[in-house]
Amino acid sequence: MDTPLHQPSLYSVKAIAILDNDGERILAKYYDETFPSVKEQRAFEKNLFNKTHRANAEIIMLDGLTCVYRSNVDLFFYVMGGSHENELILVSVLNCLYDSISHMLRKNVEKRTLIDHLDGVMLAVDEIIDGGIILEADPHAVAQRVALRMDDIPLAEQTVVQHITNKIQGSSKVLQSAKEQIKWSLLK
Repeated sequence: MDTPLHQPSLYSVKAIAILDNDGERILAKYYDETFPSVKEQRAFEKNLFNKTHRANAEIIMLDGLTCVYRSNVDLFFYVMGGSHENELILVSVLNCLYDSISHMLRKNVEKRTLIDHLDGVMLAVDEIIDGGIILEADPHAVAQRVALRMDDIPLAEQTVVQHITNKIQGSSKVLQSAKEQIKWSLLK
């Protein structure tokens, strides 16, 4: 009854994926060579979705991986680890991912909103996991770091929507300041 002990490792997460309700990839990040090609990754995601989209469970063993998942409206969130990985650790990563995205999207977690804020979602994933190592499990800390990074994006790297939003916010501040000055000049 000698079971070989596995050496502890910081590399807990093999992959993270967010799929839509048709099983199509919105975001996927693989941290090792379990599925070396995009074709193999997509085949695994299709198989994973087919096994989980009607199930009521939160965990599944598939192709030698422990997969924990959560669904919401039209999205499926997955965190995958090795077959000997602690499920509670994977679930804490999944909850951190979902809760930080929910906080960033103001509880409006659905496909359209997620795609509109995909840059922030990608930053959140990078804040939670780096190369398969779990960096953060507090969703509020992740959301706060992402918000700070989004504010510090140089003008050249901003999307058109971000640039226009910043201009509108700046214009409304100028307009508010002008209203205040006119009000004070009239009151004198």
